[in-house]
Amino acid sequence: MVIDDEEGTRDSFKIFLSDEGYEVTTAEDYDKAIASIEKEDFDLVFSDIVLKGKSGLDFFEEAKQKGLNCPVVMITGYPDIQTAARAIRLGAFDYIPKPVEQDALLEISNRALKYKTVLDEKEKFRSNLEAIFRSVKDGIITVDEELKLLEMNEAAERIFGLSKDKAFGRPLHSLPSFCVCGCLETAIETVKSKQPLEKFRLKSFQGKGSLKFLNLSTYPLLTSRNEVAGCVMIVKDITRLVELEQGFGESYKFHNILGKNRKMQEVYSLIGDLSNVDATVLITGESGTGKELVAEALHYGGKRNKNPLIKVNCSALPEGLIESELFGHVKGAFTGAIQDKTGRFQKANGGTIFLDEIGDISPGTQVRLLRVLQEKEIERVGESTVIKVDVRVITATNQDLKKNIDLGRLREDLYYRLNVVELELPPLRDRSDDIPLFVKHFLGKFNKKNNKNIKEVSDNVMQIFLHYPWPGNIRELENVIEHAVITTHQSVITVDDLPERVKENYETDARFSEKKKYNECEAIIKALEKCRWNQSKAARLLGIHRKTLYNKIKKYTISKS
Repeated sequence: MVIDDEEGTRDSFKIFLSDEGYEVTTAEDYDKAIASIEKEDFDLVFSDIVLKGKSGLDFFEEAKQKGLNCPVVMITGYPDIQTAARAIRLGAFDYIPKPVEQDALLEISNRALKYKTVLDEKEKFRSNLEAIFRSVKDGIITVDEELKLLEMNEAAERIFGLSKDKAFGRPLHSLPSFCVCGCLETAIETVKSKQPLEKFRLKSFQGKGSLKFLNLSTYPLLTSRNEVAGCVMIVKDITRLVELEQGFGESYKFHNILGKNRKMQEVYSLIGDLSNVDATVLITGESGTGKELVAEALHYGGKRNKNPLIKVNCSALPEGLIESELFGHVKGAFTGAIQDKTGRFQKANGGTIFLDEIGDISPGTQVRLLRVLQEKEIERVGESTVIKVDVRVITATNQDLKKNIDLGRLREDLYYRLNVVELELPPLRDRSDDIPLFVKHFLGKFNKKNNKNIKEVSDNVMQIFLHYPWPGNIRELENVIEHAVITTHQSVITVDDLPERVKENYETDARFSEKKKYNECEAIIKALEKCRWNQSKAARLLGIHRKTLYNKIKKYTISKS
């Protein structure tokens, strides 16, 4: 748009710019220019400083308030320092003097439009960032190097009970919500160390006795010179998940998915994210890791919890009956079908179906299952009538399904339908820090079941438990403790109360430990002899510190004699 009260100037600009392929709008005064920007978006505006009535600078000021987002070049016949200074202060891109030359006009237009491209990219980035901030369910907070709040999304406002407008620019230590939950200390540590950090299950005490549980991740904001410019804080509200764990009641007590291990904390967090969505979930892990318990937590912690949870062990059903079990059949559909049968999918309508050992279903059943996932409808065996079902599907397996695809045992399209989100459970040997919790839990369970009062396991038993590989995972640990509770006649479980396979493993480990001890002693003696009993040289030869070598010599009572 060209704004000038001289018709000749407007015409010259229009001719020069139109010849270059630009679409040009003209306005002769302030009012018409303001009316134009209210109707159209412009990429570049030329405005004469001197207009009839209000000036070009007045237009520029008003246009900015109305959201004009393009370069403005001022036209002037009498440039002076004061006018130029005000134009620059308002944000003018440049100014061009009269009389206007074609080359100068086109050169400044080219520069201004390149700048407009940069502005558009910046605005696009800002809009995308705002959209992300609004859409993410987790709280996002950014602070500068002095820990003053720069930005927070709506989720963070809800989590901490704050208003972004009131909190903006304030240091975190002045905001009580951040101080009492440990977020402040974590942000300080991130800024100091320049390292990302994670904290789980922080307690945030808020007004009227309200308590929230939070997971926190922090990431440093670094400049191109690797200097700290602040940090980003990602906050996940896991209060509902914690309440879920604590509120299942006695019959669901173990469905808390017991454990404090870090990998399990990540599993808890993912369960919280998945509970209220209908996406299919594939739970993977070795046998005995608690896949069924996770399925229960996903169902009972979500919006479908008042409707049925139907469980199907696919490996336990004969191939000829699995379709009938899943989808139902009508009378006479096959030999033995003496009456209509409602399938598991129909029984789960409105709720959840859990298909355990999904890797064992036949190719024919895979085709029908794929249709259920795609169309949300089933057909009973022996009938062509379509029945609509509203069912969330959760599956589990201890097999490598990708390997099954390569072997032709599983359809690839079905795999990707089932594996919208994969939730992998770690084996018990990778979460040995949780074993004492399970021991305590199972002792209480089997004391009550067998009317006993066993208080604990011995230190030796606990050491065995911590080092045993647990091929059967949690289920095996449960069976071992039940065996020990039944067989012991004392208040403390000892090694003698354990099953033979566990004791044999312990004895093998003990023999290996003795062998290792002997081999280490022999290696030290050989190194000392090679170095003529010079301990410093022997330590260097062994690759250990001299003090460490001294302690081992003392431990094994090694002497030159």
